[in-house]
Amino acid sequence: MRHPFSRLRTSVLAVGLALAASVVLPSGAASAADQYEWAALGDSYTAGGFVGDPQPALGDPSRDGCDRTSDAYPGVVDRELAEFPPGKPVSLTNVSCGNATIADIANKKQTPISPVQPPADGWTAVDPQIQRAKLGDQTDVITIGVGGNSLPFGGMLLKCLEQGAVGKSCRDHYTNPPEGEESIQDKLARVQDEYIEMLAQVHQAAPNAKVITVGYPAVLPEDASTCNRASLTELGSITHADINWLRDDVLKPLNSTIQRVSNFFGDRYVDVYSSSVGHDACQPAGTKWVEGICGDAEDYWPAKLQGTLLNCGLIGKRVTLVHPNAAGHANTAAHVERAIRIALLER
Repeated sequence: MRHPFSRLRTSVLAVGLALAASVVLPSGAASAADQYEWAALGDSYTAGGFVGDPQPALGDPSRDGCDRTSDAYPGVVDRELAEFPPGKPVSLTNVSCGNATIADIANKKQTPISPVQPPADGWTAVDPQIQRAKLGDQTDVITIGVGGNSLPFGGMLLKCLEQGAVGKSCRDHYTNPPEGEESIQDKLARVQDEYIEMLAQVHQAAPNAKVITVGYPAVLPEDASTCNRASLTELGSITHADINWLRDDVLKPLNSTIQRVSNFFGDRYVDVYSSSVGHDACQPAGTKWVEGICGDAEDYWPAKLQGTLLNCGLIGKRVTLVHPNAAGHANTAAHVERAIRIALLER
């Protein structure tokens, strides 16, 4: 396997020089501003999807198909910082977007796929998030929660559902892949390279900002045998062996990759996995911090998954595809808020 940092050494050295310069040079207007500027970047685990009120509101002409919601962790943290400001007010610019990949953060336009009241001709592509957030010298703190869609973790879950339903293993599919499919080792190596490039570009765009990366919660149980394979409110037909493999060989290594690259850049990594163990998709309602394949969601969220036979409406649920609920976002918010306050104290 190639050295993990070899391909993007030039980009990393470039951002290293930029960071060194920012230590020597005064931050100027950024430090003199009457408020802190915070940009929240990320995918659906940041945007929220079905948690709280849509932002912008339904019917608002500025809706972009990114499915940001009021009770996702950026909104929760924003309200806490407004009530107890860290010396001066914090202004949030939240450009997170459901289904965003690592590339969509820094260098690729994304076409949103929101199922909620899409325009007749589909959603318009949006600029990379660092452009939408208008990152610059005056940006004080940036939070980034992304990586899962670059595997893609959601697609792997659906493959595991499909394989489990016919008595097969998705672990076999991804460890000994068919022609044209990356192995899980190749997927993780590629994600690492992409994350390096993305963080380099974020630092170049906002040289004075403190960057905080956010990992993924414990969406899968530590003991897969606790999952009911007949229940779509949990992980459905995914075999217990595949759940264990997804946890230990996919999700945990993904978080480790994000943390390792963050440490390499001197950024702060927020671990939300440890605190969420025992609150996975296979726990009962009231204990789980992440909904299963089908789950509880606001009324505007769909019950059917387009292009598939999945219809959660048959059991009175909506398509949640293993995403955090309000309790899960509240837990993430507590950790992210603490990281932001520490970062601002260090400025």
